[in-house]
Amino acid sequence: MSIVNELRHYLEKYGFYVSTRLADRLGMRAKHVRITFIYFTFATLGAGFAIYIVMAFWLRLKDLVHVKRSSVFDL
Repeated sequence: MSIVNELRHYLEKYGFYVSTRLADRLGMRAKHVRITFIYFTFATLGAGFAIYIVMAFWLRLKDLVHVKRSSVFDL
């Protein structure tokens, strides 16, 4: 049973991050973005999940490339 809890904790910590960031960007609640992805996935037979995975990869890549600097002197 602990494996299930660890998997749930991992997904809550890292898997929903895409929805949270997209919701912050759009000024919406993360809950509504997640429900939209779920409906889109059922309506298109899995295309919503594929889009979610692509967005997760894109956000991870963006975070690795883009470094936030607090001032000009941090170069």
